Amino acid sequence: MATNHPEVTDPTPADHREPVIVVEHLSRRFGKLTAVDDVSFTVRRGAIFGLLGPNGSGKSTIIRMLCGVLDPSSGRASVLGHDAAREAEQIKRRIGYMSQKFSLYADLSVRENIEFYGRIYGLDAARLEERARAVEELTGIGDRLDQLAGTLSGGWKQRLALACALIHEPDVVFLDEPTAGIDPVARRDLWDLLFELSGRGVTLFVTTHYMDEAERCTDVGYIHMSKLVMCGRPDELKQLPAVTPAGMRRWEIEVPSPAENLSRLRELPGVADATLFGQTIHLLASEQITEADVTRHLALRTQSPLVMRAIAPSLEDVFVTLTRAQERSGQAPGGAPKPAEAGGGQAAAAPASIGIEHSTPAPTAAIAAKPTPVAAARPAPVSRSTDGLLAMLLKEFSHIRREPSTIFFMLVVPVLQTIIFGYAIETEIEDIPTVVYDLDGRRAARELVEAFRNTRTFLILEHVYDEDTFRRSISSGRAKVGVRIPPDYTERLLRRQQVQVQVLIDGSDSQVATTALNATNLLGVARSRGLAIGMAETLPQVPARDPLGHAAMPIEMRPRLLYNPDLESSHFFVPGLVGIIMQLVTLFLTSFAIVRERELGTLEQLFVTPVGRLGLLLGKLVPYAMVGFVEMLIVLTVMVYVFGVPINGSLGLLLALSTLFLVCALGLGLFVSTLAKTQLQAMQFAFLMMLPSVLLSGFVFPRNEMPAPIYALSYAIPVTYFLEILRGVVLRGADFLDLVPQVVGLAVCTIVILALAVQRFRKQLA
Repeated sequence: MATNHPEVTDPTPADHREPVIVVEHLSRRFGKLTAVDDVSFTVRRGAIFGLLGPNGSGKSTIIRMLCGVLDPSSGRASVLGHDAAREAEQIKRRIGYMSQKFSLYADLSVRENIEFYGRIYGLDAARLEERARAVEELTGIGDRLDQLAGTLSGGWKQRLALACALIHEPDVVFLDEPTAGIDPVARRDLWDLLFELSGRGVTLFVTTHYMDEAERCTDVGYIHMSKLVMCGRPDELKQLPAVTPAGMRRWEIEVPSPAENLSRLRELPGVADATLFGQTIHLLASEQITEADVTRHLALRTQSPLVMRAIAPSLEDVFVTLTRAQERSGQAPGGAPKPAEAGGGQAAAAPASIGIEHSTPAPTAAIAAKPTPVAAARPAPVSRSTDGLLAMLLKEFSHIRREPSTIFFMLVVPVLQTIIFGYAIETEIEDIPTVVYDLDGRRAARELVEAFRNTRTFLILEHVYDEDTFRRSISSGRAKVGVRIPPDYTERLLRRQQVQVQVLIDGSDSQVATTALNATNLLGVARSRGLAIGMAETLPQVPARDPLGHAAMPIEMRPRLLYNPDLESSHFFVPGLVGIIMQLVTLFLTSFAIVRERELGTLEQLFVTPVGRLGLLLGKLVPYAMVGFVEMLIVLTVMVYVFGVPINGSLGLLLALSTLFLVCALGLGLFVSTLAKTQLQAMQFAFLMMLPSVLLSGFVFPRNEMPAPIYALSYAIPVTYFLEILRGVVLRGADFLDLVPQVVGLAVCTIVILALAVQRFRKQLA
């Protein structure tokens, strides 16, 4: 194994180098799982500190707490004099970080990745160019600058990640298993880079589970089952009494067929442990054991000689020995380890009293001396198309059981759809909002108004007393029907003259307009018939005569369709479609983009940088806002030139209010990204939000026909307000005063959604 590299030495005495990382009784729990349990150590400046341990032992969790992206459950840690929990942003400006998984942007080139992280750390153009050349020269990646990062091999990806971590000249670099998954040559090249960095005074904190890499570190700590077992210099750890107890010695044995002889050696009296090491066997055994004892025990023939020599323990021997001692005692050797210093001080590990017991090998370790008889040949099973069906079924049910959002989506959404369609959606049009402008005011006029009310088709909202208010009630969308009763209504009825009543109908919604038109005509006929009872054309007097003197209906309803006189359904649906598409595009794009970065690990890499939360959010949201705005312009163009729906109001007002809705929709996407951990969950949450937006916002079904609780709930849907704004500006030519209630509602929704999203979005993993 490689020994400590000479370049990592520091001319300053180890004990006098200042500590850069101090960890005191640090713990982290995830529910009932304890990932890190009462860990304490110190790392001094210039050290290459290696934190070793098996997968799942807590190495990555410790790094995340030291980098300030994960809060400790108890204890404290400081990096470069700053508290990791309270002063994380100050730490992030002075550290570099390489995550366990390649977490740079695969669709950016090498140059673009380096420049991106340089700008994140606030380097100006001149300084960025200088530092980029320096890290390119250091890592040797200069000839691959225009290559996409995703096409690099594993070793070159790690070089790129190191270049990005060093772009701002950090004092401490955290490397989480930097050589995992790369070939041996790339591993050695990467370690040569780390030695050079250490020689320049950079402190390195490296996690690994490779023992040869542990030998290269100036200081090592070993963590097992969330507890720190030992910490110190490799040479000091090898000399711990618990590693090679008094009266014991470590031997290396060259023997034919070492795998076959391993179990026999474990049965030899005086042997505490035996393990394969390449083509040799390493023994921890009594000093009294001789080569002759081993030869006799193995019953080796003279033509198969045995070579046995004493050796010093390796770091692997240290870790295995102390780990087994911990497992036997059920706790860290000697209890919770005292704070240990890396880069100076004595090694902390199990006290000498722990020792190594002469344990009897487990029965499963024995290898049968007699050869196992070969089973009788059996005919090969017949292959069937349904083979593996049970295994696949059980696997898929396990996936579903462990995905709560999928279970919710499968069980709750169908119920929600059934309630909406069966209870909330009503296609029969009633209670059409109506405003009355009564210029007569006498009994006959009041009876006509009451007749409108009794049809149940019209809902009389208010009586107005001037023309401007009457017109604005309809143009604002507050009323869908306006009834104007002329001032001579009563007089003309008394004189048996026909009277005309004007009914203005908002034709933007063809379904509502058709219902109002038919009800108006039927009402006119019914009122006229009532007045004509008992009279006939042959009598001297008739109920009424038209201007030409002919017999006529007493009351003539004169409905007039506004905004969409031809009752084309596209005039109603297409403007609403603009709002639905804008929300759909921004919601899905934003939530998917952020969740995808979380899945790839690039978001965690950003959390370790000093990028501000507002800068991170705006940087993610503004591009999608621009995409959404362009999408809106495209849809509006199609609306005007393909479907022939003109924009009757102010285009500037429409674009300004659309921008407000875009901000709200982006906030929804951001909020979804804080709820979802995977892209599948993001899709499910986004669909769950789109369902009420389409069905309850008035896009398809009239809201005023919904039950009161659901009608009230529709006010919490942002697209409800935006659809009214779109139809008001596009179809009715509404101005800002007409739309004040909708603008206020949309603004409130935007503020609430953004506040919730920003409050939930943290530059932390949990």
